Amino acid sequence: MEIESKILSLRSKQQVEKVVRWVGTDPKRCEQLMNWFLYGSEEISKRSAWVLGHCCERHPELAKPWIKPMVKKLKESDTHSAVQRNIIRILQFVEIPKALKGIVVNICFNFISDTKSEIAPQVLAMTVISNIAKKEPDLLNELHVHVTQMLPYTTPAFRARAKKIFKNLDMSEKHTALNKNDEDKLLHDWLMKKE
Repeated sequence: MEIESKILSLRSKQQVEKVVRWVGTDPKRCEQLMNWFLYGSEEISKRSAWVLGHCCERHPELAKPWIKPMVKKLKESDTHSAVQRNIIRILQFVEIPKALKGIVVNICFNFISDTKSEIAPQVLAMTVISNIAKKEPDLLNELHVHVTQMLPYTTPAFRARAKKIFKNLDMSEKHTALNKNDEDKLLHDWLMKKE
């Protein structure tokens, strides 16, 4: 497969799916794609990001050797929003190394708190932090503060993701099914509780 030309011509989910199947679980093919994603021109980087997001969702182990370079790329101020979005998307599927957790958490909180940020990175960043918080519960208070501060500026997608996250974090021990009203009350109570 002439992969570079295929990536540059991506226009549909079906085309992306063909490249995702070509990569499969092959680390060498993933490496080729990652190099274009991290070090290629803006256009090939954006197109590769689309494919990598899907590849790493299905096979998170492919991203493991690339977490540090992806975090470095995420920190660069001139990184295109499509690339940022897909890096955060990938980070929600992988175990983040301890040495990078602090950096990743700070980056994610910056996305959540930025009123000018697109909604996709905000909600993906919430998921990344909630995944880390499962092993580092002290992050929940900080997540609580950031989400509460953003409520006046949020979209329905932001609220829906917050509801899902808080339901999973708070209710995992109770094992009870909630209806929509209970979910709304849970989100409200969780966000408004005093420290």
